[in-house]
Amino acid sequence: MGSPVQLEQSAKAGKKRHREDDDDVQPATAAISTAPPAALDPSGSKKKKRRRTKQIVEDPKDAGKKDGVDESIGKMDGRLLADLFAQQAKRHNSDLTTVELDDVYVPEQAFLNTSSWKSPRKLENLPMFLKVYSKKTGGSLSTAPADMGSPHTIVITLAGLRAADITRALRQFQTKDCAVAKLFAKHIKLNEAKEFVKKKRVGIGIGTPVRLNDLASSGELSLKHLKRIVIDGSYVDQKKRGIFDMKDLHLPLLQFLNRADLRDRYTSADDNVEILVF
Repeated sequence: MGSPVQLEQSAKAGKKRHREDDDDVQPATAAISTAPPAALDPSGSKKKKRRRTKQIVEDPKDAGKKDGVDESIGKMDGRLLADLFAQQAKRHNSDLTTVELDDVYVPEQAFLNTSSWKSPRKLENLPMFLKVYSKKTGGSLSTAPADMGSPHTIVITLAGLRAADITRALRQFQTKDCAVAKLFAKHIKLNEAKEFVKKKRVGIGIGTPVRLNDLASSGELSLKHLKRIVIDGSYVDQKKRGIFDMKDLHLPLLQFLNRADLRDRYTSADDNVEILVF
């Protein structure tokens, strides 16, 4: 048996080992996360964020609209075009009465059937389109009536920029005495257009429905020698909208086509005017 001093030293050594052993088995302090807690849904479970690929679903009505052209328009004869005009009139103008809709109805006899045209209805083909379908009425596209501001052909389109493109495409029909005239643009005011047609022999006039209506109503644009109205119907813009799709253009278009100095001429044998939808 050891001395009291040895016993005391032995006891202190044992306590030290015991404390070290305790330190070795202390549970580690949990790491503090700086990340925000996961969101919980009402049931208490964690929401998982999912990346979803947004799918662009094409409108079925736009299925035939490719490369700036609505291919369905060129397949329509007079009856189908008359139905299209009437349907769009109801769609865009639900407040019009039956009598008012009748006043802007365009009869199927007014339309020249161009469904036999097989080439794409793109701008580069418009000159040949006019040559082919103007043979019936006779006369050269490059010869303007003697009266000032009295075209044989009017082209109706949906915007000033498009009117400029059409004017360039039809420039081949322009001569010294036969203007191919752009009658609408942002920089061409109504009074300027009036002055132009009053002083020019115009063979082909290009404009929007509202501008053409205004010029004809003023008397500066004469429809006396008009033989054909060409509607830029197959063209669609970047939003896939054509002239028949635009509410602010469709009614003015119908109002122009139903002017008193035009309406009876669609069925006239002597003073006939034809509507061609390109």
